[in-house]
Amino acid sequence: MRNVILVLLVLIAFGSCTESDQDIYTGQKLDFQLFKASEFDYSGTFSVREMIDGNLEATIQLVGERSSTSTNFPAHLHYGNYTDPEAPMALMLTPVNGADLESKTVLGTLMDGTKLSFEDMKTFDGHVKVHLASEGPDYKVILVAGNVGSNVDEASSFDAESMTICSPEF
Repeated sequence: MRNVILVLLVLIAFGSCTESDQDIYTGQKLDFQLFKASEFDYSGTFSVREMIDGNLEATIQLVGERSSTSTNFPAHLHYGNYTDPEAPMALMLTPVNGADLESKTVLGTLMDGTKLSFEDMKTFDGHVKVHLASEGPDYKVILVAGNVGSNVDEASSFDAESMTICSPEF
């Protein structure tokens, strides 16, 4: 009997953690597709969820080969279209973990001093890029990229040949 009570208490504790985790979101979510941008076979999704405190949580989830090492792939939110060579960085995102191919970032103040609301994100003039490395020649290798906000154009397809490399200087 004692073991049954202990198991029930543990299940309730795990269940309440899940419920409280869900309590931090409003239920509003945007998903943007990230496209294969190099010879590396990755694609993915950039999702933005509104939190009840007004902040935005951005998640990058890649699909591709997972790494068994401590590999991280740098990720950036940029202003402008992925084809714009002058597109400045808006925010450095949490690097994508090579083991689970995921990154979560609470979007705070952008580099220009603005803070995005959920409604702002819908019309944000931007794109996301995930790099193979944070420096050196592999920095120029973009694993995935995709437009977000007002730059998403369902009628046109992604063209990796038109993509520009972002400057490592912020």
